[in-house]
Amino acid sequence: MSHTRVQRPKSGAAFERAKQVIPGGVNSPARAFGAVGGSPLFIARAEGPFLYDLDGHRYLDFIGSWGPMILGHAHPKVIEATIAAMKNGSSYGAPCELETQLAELVIDAVPSVEMVRFVSSGTEATMSAIRLARGYTGRQRIVKFAGCYHGHVDALLVSAGSSALTHGVPNSPGVPLGCTQDTVVLRYNDTTALVELFRAQGDTIAGVILEPVVGNMGLVPPTDEFRRELRALTHHYGAVLIYDEVMTGFRLSYAGAQGLLGDSPDLSCFGKILGGGYPVGAYGGRAEIMRQVMPAGPVFQAGTLSGNPVAMAAGIATLTELKAHPPYARLDEQSRRLGVGFTQAAADVGIPVQFNRVGSMWTLFFTATPVRDLDTAQTSDTQRFARFFWEMMDRGVYLPCSQFEAAFTCGAMTDDHIDQTLQAAAESLAAIAHG
Repeated sequence: MSHTRVQRPKSGAAFERAKQVIPGGVNSPARAFGAVGGSPLFIARAEGPFLYDLDGHRYLDFIGSWGPMILGHAHPKVIEATIAAMKNGSSYGAPCELETQLAELVIDAVPSVEMVRFVSSGTEATMSAIRLARGYTGRQRIVKFAGCYHGHVDALLVSAGSSALTHGVPNSPGVPLGCTQDTVVLRYNDTTALVELFRAQGDTIAGVILEPVVGNMGLVPPTDEFRRELRALTHHYGAVLIYDEVMTGFRLSYAGAQGLLGDSPDLSCFGKILGGGYPVGAYGGRAEIMRQVMPAGPVFQAGTLSGNPVAMAAGIATLTELKAHPPYARLDEQSRRLGVGFTQAAADVGIPVQFNRVGSMWTLFFTATPVRDLDTAQTSDTQRFARFFWEMMDRGVYLPCSQFEAAFTCGAMTDDHIDQTLQAAAESLAAIAHG
């Protein structure tokens, strides 16, 4: 299974140049390849299911800009919509009808959302939802779960997933103790601890925030018991249940994870797919709660680029295409095939793995332990994952550069692309086993 190691000198030079003017050479630590070693690829362009680096190499892209490119890169209808919007001006700082159109699409797609407010990122969405939960309830305490990542919000950067987990910085310097003293962290899927907390402190809890299907400690689905108890407890004690669907929204189904699971949270946070590749976030939910947001109510939130017309146009085009031509059944089947093939290839060479998947989101964990929370995710052999990452990269398959990030299948991938990925995985796993 030996092959020639791919050389990428232009990406290497670009990284060295970037490090002179950008901290660490990247604008988000998840891009730094710190967990797998080596230098990150610098991308020249993207089209359909492919990325092309500065050195001219082509890769099947299972990151999709960390989730939003469900239609594939440079989708013609999204490009057409954004060009038309740009010709009318790129930013107004004033209302436009595109905001209302996208809001109507979101409300139509997600039954629990009666009103929605647009922001410019997922971090802004979760930050605003937390503030709203506190303002609505008059309480301070927020509950989150270890390994769930909700953006770089001070109050939520505790036992965080994503790059905070990869880099071993669950509590970032610069976050004052006062910002996290009202944040309670529980183990994901730990129903017993959840019940005990609410029985002891339920009347002080403003809200509970979680990824309904986790993508930031790798893909970890919730148990049915955990979901049911969470909804029952928050309802009983008057706490706001917040689903962070920045990653899962419009991906696991048109109605997101909650549509797939049949859940109804009080507030939901969105991003990624909602913007069709442009910087967009949103939070929405029950009208009674959302009417507390200024200027309808007293809870402040604002942003110059919130509801940006170009981003709104991209989001409208993306959601319209997803509704007209739902890709979900095909993405589910393609991802299922990946799981079967990866697991069999690993078994053939004696490498213990767990393949966790929900719909088009998945993670191959290098562990013999079933992964259901942060502790079990961290039993993974990260050095083996790093080796797998580079073996796949050298075979033209671009995976998340951390064991603790979910991968994504996109609508531009064909069955042949899945076959190529399975072949690359079999070769890569064999190379690791025999190396």
